[in-house]
Amino acid sequence: MAKAGVMGLITQGTYGEAAHLSHTERARITRTTRHAVAAAGYPQLPLIAGCGAPSTSETIELCQDAYESGADYALVLPPSTYKAQYTLPSLKAYFEDVAGASPIPVLVYNYPAVTGVDLDAETLASLAGHPNLVGCKLTCNHMGKMNRLVAAVQPATAAERGSGFMCFGGSADATLQTLVGGGSGVVAGLANIAPKACVRLVELYHLGEMEEARRLQGVVASADRVATEGGVGAVKSALRVWFGYGGSACIVLTAHDETSSLETFQEIKLTLSLRTSCFINL
Repeated sequence: MAKAGVMGLITQGTYGEAAHLSHTERARITRTTRHAVAAAGYPQLPLIAGCGAPSTSETIELCQDAYESGADYALVLPPSTYKAQYTLPSLKAYFEDVAGASPIPVLVYNYPAVTGVDLDAETLASLAGHPNLVGCKLTCNHMGKMNRLVAAVQPATAAERGSGFMCFGGSADATLQTLVGGGSGVVAGLANIAPKACVRLVELYHLGEMEEARRLQGVVASADRVATEGGVGAVKSALRVWFGYGGSACIVLTAHDETSSLETFQEIKLTLSLRTSCFINL
């Protein structure tokens, strides 16, 4: 992924199964990732670690662990155990408390499909005023929300430093929409499998080659749908079978045998390779 040109890596994200890991396992994964990218010649590549937990104190502890393991940023989901009782002001206070105690900058992770909590643009914009809250990842992929947030905070992008607050889209199928709307970039799970295609799409946008960018966005969106429908288990199994690294998903996720995993991966590869030269076998 680093060789393909991605601008950063995340450990303990959705495909990283953070919810299934102990604190020790999380720290080991982040530390191993930092050592691996440094050994490959990318010691300055930003590393983001997922640090969300049900309580403020545990989240802060995970942020500290991430810092000690070599992470540059913490990606924090809102708490969700008592989601029906949370208010937007209480969630704002949660993020401010975490950011105030975290030794590394914090990114807010809005993923309502997982947490059942959906932060609005106004709450996110108000969080942008905290000096240690430096961005957000919108896996709600709500473009109207992204547009309102961009208008409110004037985020940092590749072309503009802006306010310094970063607004990221949450999946590969929203890449071009996010960039056109003024977002900072996209955190794309598909980049685990096809990093070159994801990077090329961003490059085309910045080069102003919009017709080609729109074409590639359609290809990437089709591949992303296959990966999303296959789920964490299929993607991780396909990575193991095809690329020879990684392991199976935790048992509580749907198990995938090698045949079904290869079918998922082959469909993604076919979608990309038939219509673009951007598939990369790392």
